[in-house]
Amino acid sequence: MTTVHQAAGAGPSRPRRRLSIWLFLLPALAIYALFVLFPIVQAGWYSLFSWNGLGPLTDFVGLDNYVRALNDNVFRTAVGHNVLVVVLSLAVQIPFALWLALQLNRRFRGRTLLRLLFFAPYVLSEATTGIVFQLLLYPGGMVDRGLETFGLGFLVHEWLADRSIVMLTMFVIISWKYFGFHMILMLAGLQGIPRELEEAAAIDGASRRQTTWSVTLPLLGPTLRVSIFLSVIGAIQIFDLVWATTKGGPFNASNTMAVYLVDYGIKRTQMGYGSAIAVILFAISLVIALAYLRFVMRRDTEGALTTGAS
Repeated sequence: MTTVHQAAGAGPSRPRRRLSIWLFLLPALAIYALFVLFPIVQAGWYSLFSWNGLGPLTDFVGLDNYVRALNDNVFRTAVGHNVLVVVLSLAVQIPFALWLALQLNRRFRGRTLLRLLFFAPYVLSEATTGIVFQLLLYPGGMVDRGLETFGLGFLVHEWLADRSIVMLTMFVIISWKYFGFHMILMLAGLQGIPRELEEAAAIDGASRRQTTWSVTLPLLGPTLRVSIFLSVIGAIQIFDLVWATTKGGPFNASNTMAVYLVDYGIKRTQMGYGSAIAVILFAISLVIALAYLRFVMRRDTEGALTTGAS
């Protein structure tokens, strides 16, 4: 017994363990504070001034930049565009990625090649994707000629110049770019579901649809919730693909909050106003993230903490 107690006491003391933990954490915390927390505080400070980004901060305006943003119809329209992308992503993109993952999770010849082809658009840069679709959707371009070849000329539109459909066009491009990422996430989740459970359900007489609905989808729940979370946050913060394709045009018809931020904050050198937009965008993302983690992913995080503690 004495030997056991001596062996147990031979390990590092609690203060030394804490010191070791903090020594490992400090570099990461310092980098996080420098490149994340400090820019947030700095943006909040700049947002209280009317500033062009070059001279000293002398023209203090308080919350006027925030009032201006909330009263600006262009900004409110940009917020509406973000909401539209969120809704369409949840209603179209995520279900399509889930359906595709379920199909590609089955055993058949060529599924590896199909997975690669569907995931390939995600590997392309946003700038490359935007330029390619500009060329494809240009009036008289490949898409228009393809529709006319198949007798569907009545469907030809000015895809990126018609204010009534440009956001729907942008959503198609966004979905083409990112659905493969969500498909791979869900495929990874499906790979972790024991096939014995599905086989047991089939033996009990459940059809494939019943097995999918009652066994596969509930077990895939944590992966689905992560995919939805990433889709919502990505849709709120989307910038580069829209900027590379339309730059928010025509006449702000495809603006998003991030595009509006860059347009006013950098192109028009209104850095104080742009900082206020950045703070608003950050606040919206933070509130949605915290609410989602608190009310939707709470059970998943509690389960992970319980597993780690055990």
